[in-house]
Amino acid sequence: MVGRFYTGARGFVRPIVRLLWNPRVSGLENVPHEGGFVIASNHLANIDSFMIPVVLPRAIRFVAKESLWTQKGPHGAVLRWFFDAVGAVPVDREALSSGKGALQAGLDVLRSGEGFAVYPEGHRSKDGLLHPGKQGAAWLALESGCPVIPVGLKGTQHMFSSLIPRRGEMTIRVGTPITLEEIDPSASKGARRRLLTARIMDEIQALSGQRRADGPSARSRDQ
Repeated sequence: MVGRFYTGARGFVRPIVRLLWNPRVSGLENVPHEGGFVIASNHLANIDSFMIPVVLPRAIRFVAKESLWTQKGPHGAVLRWFFDAVGAVPVDREALSSGKGALQAGLDVLRSGEGFAVYPEGHRSKDGLLHPGKQGAAWLALESGCPVIPVGLKGTQHMFSSLIPRRGEMTIRVGTPITLEEIDPSASKGARRRLLTARIMDEIQALSGQRRADGPSARSRDQ
């Protein structure tokens, strides 16, 4: 469970975020009131992992490199305290690189009834396009039985210039939950992961308004 610092910090930071950027946020009613859920978002900037927890009504957890807990000296102590307080999940570098450690950590979080956030693209988009999604979010949802909440971010890559905050338009749109009942139950596990991944990426694109790096979306091809 996340610490008290998480809740207190969000209450302190939210007014500052509104003052600096006044993000346009919609769809918060789509976040479940209880139980585990997977947040699947596009990824434009490092600040994304800060903005999403700040605006959502429920706490969510991300994975972080285990080495952040082993730094020495006062700086290391502060890092350990901070990441423990916000409920970050430590994963060793090898497991994090392979993706397996992050997925297992996420599954444990979901089974405990908490929210877990994933960037299906697997990396920040440096060109602003929406890149092909990996199947991690779909695997987590199918293994845990939890719904996927798609999130579309817009403008977060323009919020800083040389580490200095700058004003600009930022939009965070939370989509309707994708439930497993919507994915063909007669399909194989692999097929269901692919179908759910495609659905997730289509929903993210619709929310973010991004162009696809791999061409038109499945939704637009069907139209």
